[in-house]
Amino acid sequence: MRSPPGAGRYRRAMTDARIPGIDPDSVTPVPLLGGWSTGAAATEVRAPYDGALLGSIPALAPADVDAAAAFARKAMEESPLPQWTRAEILDRAALALARRRDEFAQCIALEAAKPIKTARVEAERAVGTLQFSAAVARTLTGETVPLEASSVGAGKIGFVLRVPIGVVGAISPFNFPLNLVCHKLGPAIAAGCAVVLKPASQTPFSAILLARMLIEECGLPAAYLQVVTGGGSTVGNAIVDNPDIALVTFTGSPEVGWSIRGRAPRKRVGLELGNNAPVIIDRDGDWETAVAKIKVAGFSHAGQSCISTQRVFVHEDLLEPVTAALVEGVKSLVVGDPMDESTDVSALISRGETGRVKGWIDEAVAGGARIACGGEIGADGVLQPTVIVNAQPEMNVCALEVFGPVVAVRSFRDFDEALREANDTRYGLQAAVFTSDITKALKAARTLDFGGVLVNEVPTWRADQMPYGGLRDSGNTREGPAYSVREMTEERLVILHG
Repeated sequence: MRSPPGAGRYRRAMTDARIPGIDPDSVTPVPLLGGWSTGAAATEVRAPYDGALLGSIPALAPADVDAAAAFARKAMEESPLPQWTRAEILDRAALALARRRDEFAQCIALEAAKPIKTARVEAERAVGTLQFSAAVARTLTGETVPLEASSVGAGKIGFVLRVPIGVVGAISPFNFPLNLVCHKLGPAIAAGCAVVLKPASQTPFSAILLARMLIEECGLPAAYLQVVTGGGSTVGNAIVDNPDIALVTFTGSPEVGWSIRGRAPRKRVGLELGNNAPVIIDRDGDWETAVAKIKVAGFSHAGQSCISTQRVFVHEDLLEPVTAALVEGVKSLVVGDPMDESTDVSALISRGETGRVKGWIDEAVAGGARIACGGEIGADGVLQPTVIVNAQPEMNVCALEVFGPVVAVRSFRDFDEALREANDTRYGLQAAVFTSDITKALKAARTLDFGGVLVNEVPTWRADQMPYGGLRDSGNTREGPAYSVREMTEERLVILHG
């Protein structure tokens, strides 16, 4: 891996960088109870790459969550949003975000250490998420019920309305601090639900700026979006426990997600959790295309994606050329400052996470695996993109979600063997196979026990309008505006007697 030209210059420039609209020397207020609050205490937010102070956010308390939820519920009861109003708010939001794409990208790059060119892609995707949410708001409808199909229904007309489920409690992760917030706010607004949002404490500013834009520029009533910043054990638990919140939508780790589900048995809880995404490259597959895609899919945002390509199963006849090509491609990745336009891979979200991933790599090597490239932490604290060969299924780098810039390559002899090993996991979000044999492709689609199976594409691919979600420890829901809205609405049967 090579460092970007002028790495020292970019590193100094980043220290002086600012998030547009955020004053690093004061507490950034959040929308709360129809106004803006700085809370009674504050927490500093620092850049993962170089530790520069980006700003401070309120450290709110459970009482603030309770007040926000009651305020939001009252707004829904007293001032429900008509369907056309929801659509127009989302239309304006998509246009406003498109105009300010570069500002939001800079925010993402600084607070998440996501390379700026990748951050722009996230901002563009967020625009699409809002556009699809607007389309759902315009077309949201129920269905007619053929009551006269039976004699008891003679003279009656039945239809189903989709009504807002109630206040939505949204808990979002650090890795996509803008688009995954849009995946929660967009459908909620389309459904007519007010939201109490807890953004990730490491990356709160994208969500705060988005909330500011929605309220001040796009016409969303302030009571319909309350942002509560603070820790998971304080404001997070308060969201889960609050009786005024009807639905909790959470993206994050399986351990936290399933604990939320157990803590709120009477609420609707949508979970989008982890994965150790496998890809199978069969002997008849286009391995060169697969390698070119994995070079990006395994290391984009330093592997901090639920569907980052992690386990690569290669037919034994192709193992040598695939591994050599992948190593060559990974070595060409530029590692360093996320604000440098040439950077492909930057820092993990924290030094602690860097140490954890490095420990998993060392564990694999101690167990007999071989590092083909990477595996070390650079002088700037960035873990180098790593390819591991001959890691065993029980090792952490294979069995668990690495959430770091690590890809493990293993060989297989028989296609069915590869399918079995890909399925040997507690996760089930997305999997992929490269093959030119339609019979094998269909067999993979029927056999791979995942929420999504991709053929001749990496498992890291996602379109924001598709039904995205997993099985087992990967979650229990499907995201994508049209699918999220189903979760955020209730079906109400109406019967008219003529």
